[in-house]
Amino acid sequence: MPKRTITVIPGDGIGPSIIDSALKILDKAGCDFEYEFADAGLAALEKQGELVPQRTLDLIEKNRITLKGPLTTPVGEGFTSINVSLRKKFSLYANVRPVLSFKGTQARYDNIDIITVRENTEGMYSGLGQKVSEDGATAEATSIITRQGAEQITTFAYELARKENRKKVTIVHKANIMKSTSGLFLKVAREVSQRYPDIETEEMIVDATCMKLVMNPENFDVLVTTNLFGDILSDLCAGLVGGLGMAPGANIGSDAAIFEAVHGSAPDIAGKNLANPTSVILASIQMLEYLGMADKAEMIRSAVSAVIEEGDRTTRDLGGTHGTTDFTQAVMDRLG
Repeated sequence: MPKRTITVIPGDGIGPSIIDSALKILDKAGCDFEYEFADAGLAALEKQGELVPQRTLDLIEKNRITLKGPLTTPVGEGFTSINVSLRKKFSLYANVRPVLSFKGTQARYDNIDIITVRENTEGMYSGLGQKVSEDGATAEATSIITRQGAEQITTFAYELARKENRKKVTIVHKANIMKSTSGLFLKVAREVSQRYPDIETEEMIVDATCMKLVMNPENFDVLVTTNLFGDILSDLCAGLVGGLGMAPGANIGSDAAIFEAVHGSAPDIAGKNLANPTSVILASIQMLEYLGMADKAEMIRSAVSAVIEEGDRTTRDLGGTHGTTDFTQAVMDRLG
């Protein structure tokens, strides 16, 4: 049987070092992948004059599975977000952001297990209708929600909940104020929920959701929402388990997926062997689950969990004094 080939985008800043960590762990776990490396972000701009070169797009198209480090989009220079562009280019409509408590972190909670399912291509991040008046006094942007997009993402959330034996889906909206866009999303989500009588459904306004996530996060299971709200809520959820360094992300379409560290490129610590690679390791676990390799996924998750709980060679953000390479070795040591 031929090996599965994965497109790997090391990314910017700490990206290459944490991606290297994830690949070493995948290899140690016996995943037996082939890797094709591609550039994107500032690294690609400096080498090839483009944020996302055509070769990178071709490799994503060919292999359909990508593991990606953090990318930097230059701010204030007219560049479109690379992540948004890739999601739209490959119709990766579902952004899946799970957060799980690991014993040994410095998080405020120890019983969190929440998945945020965020619509990835519509809403305020579609980039439509953005303009500023000539006198600089007025700015506009257009939010578009379609029935197809709303049905697609809510169906994805309920199917995910059923597959993972989750008990409840919370539909997060602002239909009380944004009666057209958020109203349509809520209406469609209600219709979809009727097809899943085995799963409890609750509806919650986004601001109330933020408050209740902080007060009683254990009451949440799966959240499904629109693009902007999902971006905010998923970062809030990451804060419940110790920050973005503990939060992976998957961008999933009908026949392609990109798995990524969701934090930034942290150029201030790049090349210093300080970065915590957990986020991208957890993203690689999402990738394995997507590929039907649940046994390998659980093996790596258990190893990461043991390292953090025991404080064995952990990085500074996890209360330790070690760096990326030591943390990686600690995980590999537990993989036999």
